[in-house]
Amino acid sequence: MSNEIPKVYSPDEAEKKWYKYWEDNGFFHSEPDDREPYTVVIPPPNVTGVLHMGHMLNNTIQDVLVRRARMLGKNACWVPGTDHASIATEAKVVAKLRENGIKKSDLSRDEFMKHAWDWTNEYGGTILKQLRKLGASCDWQRTRFTLEESLSEAVIDCFIHFYEKGLIYRGLRMVNWDPEAKTALSDEEVIHKEVSSKLYHVRYKIKDSDAYITIATTRPETILADTGVCVNPNDERYASLVGKTAIIPLVNREVPIIADEYVELEFGTGALKVTPAHDENDHMLGEKHGLEVIDILNDDATLNKKAEFYIGEDRFKARKLIVKDLEETGFLVKTEDIQNKVGYSERTNAVIEPRLSLQWFLKMPEVAKPALDNVMNDNVRFHPEKFKNSYRNWMENIQDWCISRQLWWGHRIPAWYYGNGEHDYVIARTEEEALSKAQKKSGKVEITVKQDEDALDTWFSSWLWPISVFDGFRNPDGKEINYYYPTNDLVTAPEIMFFWVARMIMAGYEFRGEKPFSNVYYHGIVRDKQRRKMSKSLGNSPDPIGLIEQYGADGTRVGMLFSSPAGNDLLFEEALCEQGRNFSNKIWNAFRFLSMNMEEGREYKPSLDLDPNFLPDLWMQSRLNRFILEMEQSFSQFRLSEALQKIYALVWDDFCDWYIELIKPDTPGSKIEPQRLERALGIFEQLMKLLHPFMPFITEEIWQRIQPRETNDALIITAWPEVKEAKVSDKIESHFALMQEFVSAVRNVRAENNLSPNTELELLIRTDNETAAESVKVVVALIKKLQKLSNVTIAGDFEKPAHSANIIIQGIEMFIPLSEHIDLDKEREKLEKEINRLEGFLKSINGKLSNEKFINNAPAAVVEKERKKQSDAKESLDKLRASLSDLGSGD
Repeated sequence: MSNEIPKVYSPDEAEKKWYKYWEDNGFFHSEPDDREPYTVVIPPPNVTGVLHMGHMLNNTIQDVLVRRARMLGKNACWVPGTDHASIATEAKVVAKLRENGIKKSDLSRDEFMKHAWDWTNEYGGTILKQLRKLGASCDWQRTRFTLEESLSEAVIDCFIHFYEKGLIYRGLRMVNWDPEAKTALSDEEVIHKEVSSKLYHVRYKIKDSDAYITIATTRPETILADTGVCVNPNDERYASLVGKTAIIPLVNREVPIIADEYVELEFGTGALKVTPAHDENDHMLGEKHGLEVIDILNDDATLNKKAEFYIGEDRFKARKLIVKDLEETGFLVKTEDIQNKVGYSERTNAVIEPRLSLQWFLKMPEVAKPALDNVMNDNVRFHPEKFKNSYRNWMENIQDWCISRQLWWGHRIPAWYYGNGEHDYVIARTEEEALSKAQKKSGKVEITVKQDEDALDTWFSSWLWPISVFDGFRNPDGKEINYYYPTNDLVTAPEIMFFWVARMIMAGYEFRGEKPFSNVYYHGIVRDKQRRKMSKSLGNSPDPIGLIEQYGADGTRVGMLFSSPAGNDLLFEEALCEQGRNFSNKIWNAFRFLSMNMEEGREYKPSLDLDPNFLPDLWMQSRLNRFILEMEQSFSQFRLSEALQKIYALVWDDFCDWYIELIKPDTPGSKIEPQRLERALGIFEQLMKLLHPFMPFITEEIWQRIQPRETNDALIITAWPEVKEAKVSDKIESHFALMQEFVSAVRNVRAENNLSPNTELELLIRTDNETAAESVKVVVALIKKLQKLSNVTIAGDFEKPAHSANIIIQGIEMFIPLSEHIDLDKEREKLEKEINRLEGFLKSINGKLSNEKFINNAPAAVVEKERKKQSDAKESLDKLRASLSDLGSGD
């Protein structure tokens, strides 16, 4: 090892050096072999996206899992890639064209697609480059894109598969329409938000009568499309009106008043305006009662000619105009302020319009069943398990999936039309195949075909991701798919459980007859201290790359994980990244200290052959092995934050603050004895292995500096520390904990009395318990090493020294004579405070033990434990009161 260790750790330098080293040596790359595979597929981010805090958390967790699996000797394969993101990418391309004075409508499909590919090639992949800075050990040679050729073929194969099974159909249905993206959306792409709205009460005149019927609506502009009024047949208020005709205000359209039990008696006015073209429930009523359908909205939610009024105006402007006109004409009865839920586009945030549209759908119940069954029986395990409830609820009530989108950027629907009839189409992979099928179906030779203009929902490709990235459609019996599938762990956010997770499980059972992954870990949403979701629009999200530049990748990763309890939303604070950086510095300084104790010219070999007569060695060994055992459990439960916090304490508290202090030479200026230093380095190497998945860069840097390494000895592929359960010793840890308590107590006495660490103190320890006395004797030498003491006396009984600090540790009394230094008033105050605390504690215990219900119902061991607490508290109180008496009244 070189003694030339820089005083300050440079994260930027180490990150660039070691990431290149890992990549150049192929440590991230995986090929099928005889090892057990560990496979993870990245949730593909949008191809033109940039790294945000959610990505940072998600990929940090994945990298921790992958790096540990690699060290466990598994063939770790982490497949990266990006999603073509139809709506988001097309919106960006359209906006860019608009800046250049070009309208999408002025371009042919091929011309637009060229612009879209140019945009993707220029801006795509940025996020994958940013993930490298985070330390993500993805197999970059396997990078996939959902719109690349083989993955596109898989999507078309999938469509044809379901069409031939009779599960894909084309129909005029009420869909969620995004007027900004000008496309249909699935139910899962609609976010329902509670908003402040107005409820307008509007009266409709009854034909040939002076009577009116009043309806209530939050969307008065749709009055122009009303074709009926509906009441409950059991509503006595309107019984005489059923079968009569109402006249729609402004347009003077005559519509029937119908009766249906769908209408709730208590809701609103009890009379419902029926608008079959612009409300899903109204559409069902309209079909049932044979009502006319009048669609008054254009694709962009402006009003068309069928509205007769406000033609060309945006729906919200039309709302204001019609309210004004209804008021002026006497039809507006009143307006109420209400709270209601409104659907918004998950992509554009535009208010959704229910709209009748001819779309392609996939029937879901049959496809969903195995995906529901295999999550509920834990064949696919959810972590945390609580998410199974919402999953089951959605799956049991699943609706057919609208899979067509009115977009060009995406996988074009393989439907080819040859006429104007409802069924004048064929499904084919190519135009040549389509022409042949159309000729056969129509019975005509002279015929032309035209492909459907629409693209498939982005999720229709994403749900195939665990299969398609291994070319499982092109080569279903191939070596790759059979080796890597099913994958092991999926790390994602619960908000895409229905978009993506559920559908991947469906696709897995449909196309492979097997689950796509064994575990799904749902991490929380990154929020600020006010519990708001971090986003650019709110300005509350730090730049992830900026965090890495300021705190280092390792420090940032630690900060993210520290704030991320398993499955819960995390309240991110930048201070946690600073804590991570400080931890890096602590590790580096510990390494520098060890290296500075090396003698020039001597070769040091890290060793785990610990000294059986040196308690700190045995203690550190026990702590290390206990942690390895606990870490196994933490990882199996995806409690990564908990695992990191434990190793943080193991390194910072146990190794740096206690172990290193105890191996320091007694003589100032001398170096640590070589064999003891080699044992310390051996322990330190184990700590670097355990830390590596969390903090890959600094651990590799230190690992490579400890001693010369061959390429195959790099830390990234070094074996994970073995669990040695037999070397976990409660007795050794108990002895060491006793020593720590004594040392901390002496330090506290010094601090409370402003005594220098160099002030020699005398320690008088009184106990008549032989076992306790022996335990103290075991650790006296260590106490004396860490505290400047003139003498330590252990006895069963002696006269209590006057004016001494009195501390009780595990029932053992310790006195420190302080007649030359003590502040008597402060000591009395401390004793009185402790007496008050113990009296309160004893009162609580006495209350519990005087409760017959507790005594009779609690397990005997629990009752006995409470009695032991009572006895110990009484004993401690007696001793403390005696000490207080010894100090006198202070008068």
